[in-house]
Amino acid sequence: MYNPTVARLTYRALLGRRRAAILFVLPALLIFIASAVRMLAGADDQVAANVLGGFALATMVPLIGVIAGTGAIGPEIDDGSIVYLLAKPVKRPTIIFTKLIVAIAVTMVFSALPTFVAGLILNGNGQQIAVAYTIATLVASIAYSALFLLLGTVSRHAVVLGLVYALVWEALFGSLVPGARTLSVQQWSLALAEKVGGEGVITSDVGLPLATVLLAGVTVVATWYAGQKLRTLKLAGEE
Repeated sequence: MYNPTVARLTYRALLGRRRAAILFVLPALLIFIASAVRMLAGADDQVAANVLGGFALATMVPLIGVIAGTGAIGPEIDDGSIVYLLAKPVKRPTIIFTKLIVAIAVTMVFSALPTFVAGLILNGNGQQIAVAYTIATLVASIAYSALFLLLGTVSRHAVVLGLVYALVWEALFGSLVPGARTLSVQQWSLALAEKVGGEGVITSDVGLPLATVLLAGVTVVATWYAGQKLRTLKLAGEE
């Protein structure tokens, strides 16, 4: 199910100069914000939770997920170069699974590590806040990567759709509309953070059992459907 050649090509595409520069901006901004907040407000558990929840988990992770998830396959479909990959003796579900693994790895590295560092800066991991949000970003990275990889497979406007989901649904509706929170990757991830963090510091509108099922279900279904959609792409010689 994992093809090293496909993985190498995908890493090369995702970590090219332009995308790598974009990927570094958000983590750097998080570290800057954490440092500024620590200098101005000192070490405060609730402030640390607000910064990590409001920026790292709600904004940075989905945006990096959009870049990594859609970038893992979308550009290849848009410019037609995917036909060269599909012409190789590699099963199409294997292509999707390999690209998903790469997208998850990239999203985790550029999300979880800076989140942990920012948590240490903000309050030295008091109330296990840094660890809790790091775990949340790791889990969210998996679901976001699967969702946005699916978008990259089914739509030529995957980046736009991904940004709408990340910024409008997750960041806006997910924060303001109670019913929408149940269908939010952010809230599902917060359920795990709530379990790890100090009592009352981190809260989620979704219970941990339901959140676990939804995270796993979305990841599996999105990955499966992306594989099915890739099967329907026809090479010129097949038509």
